[in-house]
Amino acid sequence: MELDERLQQIRDRIRAACEAAERDPAEVMLLPVSKNHTADAVRELTYHGCRVFGENRVQEAKLKISACPGNLEWHLIGHLQSNKCRDAVRFFSMIHSVDRMSIAEEINKHAHNAAKDMPVLLEVNVAGEASKHGFAPGEVLEHLNAINDLPRLEIHGLMTLAPWSPEPENVRGVFQRLREIKEDCEQILGAPLPHLSMGMSGDFEVAIAEGATIIRVGTAIFGPRPRPQKEK
Repeated sequence: MELDERLQQIRDRIRAACEAAERDPAEVMLLPVSKNHTADAVRELTYHGCRVFGENRVQEAKLKISACPGNLEWHLIGHLQSNKCRDAVRFFSMIHSVDRMSIAEEINKHAHNAAKDMPVLLEVNVAGEASKHGFAPGEVLEHLNAINDLPRLEIHGLMTLAPWSPEPENVRGVFQRLREIKEDCEQILGAPLPHLSMGMSGDFEVAIAEGATIIRVGTAIFGPRPRPQKEK
């Protein structure tokens, strides 16, 4: 199947999921994740209306962004190391993976130096998996006001990675819990948070049913990933 056909399949699935959930498809952003895929593949998707892309690693993204049209937006969705924060602020329009207080402070420092306000999502490890990053649910509430007080950070919502399961219904509770945590955050802040970044190729319909506003889809659009190169 060609890239444009896979993209159309995903768009059709998004529309169907939104219809089933009685939601407007315009409320859900499809974020194609181009990790380990080429700039040529990204450019091909731009011919079909894609303008915002997700990348997992700063170093890979720097090279890819320079080879792609300059009018695209890029979101960082992978774990961020402190020594990559300056480049993350420079190259990305949103960072989904603020997973600890120290990284929020580091992003804020570099955003200040760049005179840039940085939209971010706070990553929550809802399922408590040792292999994944993110604030614990109670921890994100504990640090919320301190992060919100960082002058160059704009909290736009929350992100999570659900455990892999062959049956998407098995992870519905993770998406429900993230939505509840977002509501708790809104109570603390006294303001709405527009985004829930949750759901990937295998489970995004369930995530949409539970309120996802950004779904991160890689393999189902781009096909199987080539073998990754280690970031230096």
